[in-house]
Amino acid sequence: MALDVERVRAIADRVAASSGLEVLEVEFLGGGKARMLRVFLDKPAAGNDPLAGVTHEDCANFSREFGTILDVEDAMPGSYTLEVSSPGLDRKLVKAADFSRFTGSRMKLTTRQPVNNNRHFEGRLESFQDGRLTLDLSVASHKSRKKMGDVAGQKIEIEFANVEKANLVPEL
Repeated sequence: MALDVERVRAIADRVAASSGLEVLEVEFLGGGKARMLRVFLDKPAAGNDPLAGVTHEDCANFSREFGTILDVEDAMPGSYTLEVSSPGLDRKLVKAADFSRFTGSRMKLTTRQPVNNNRHFEGRLESFQDGRLTLDLSVASHKSRKKMGDVAGQKIEIEFANVEKANLVPEL
C-alpha cells in the first residue's frame, strides 16, 4: 500500500483539533527502514506568545492518539519513526495568518528577489496588510545590520509573495 500524504494530514488535523491544537506542518523524511514522519503542532489559543504554546504533554498525547490511528488504519504502511514537536521559539512563518498573528514580533527573513539590493533582513514586523509586510530594521542585531548595509535602521516593505523563508527571532 502506498503512502497517502493527504490522508495522513487529514488524520493529523482531526486528532489535533480534538485537543485544541493546530497542525502547522507534516514532513516525510528518509526512506526504507529510516522513514520519519514529523509533525509540528501549535496551540492557537496561545496568541502571539511563543512561550505559551504547545506543551510536552500536548505532544505526548497527540503522538499516542495519532500513532494509534495511523497504525489501526494502516495509513503509514511499514515501519517509521513518529516525531511530534512544537514549532520552537524560532518558529517558521509560512502562511499569511502567521504574519498577522506575529505582528510586533522580531523576525529574520529571506526574499526570493532582492529588495533594495538585499535578500536577507532582520527586524520587527510592524504590520501585515494587503499582502505586504512592513519591517522595522532598526532592531536588527549588529551582525545583521552589517549584512543589510544601507537599509539597516530603516523600515522596509516586502511583498508576501516575495518571502522565501521567515523565522521568529526569540526575545527572552
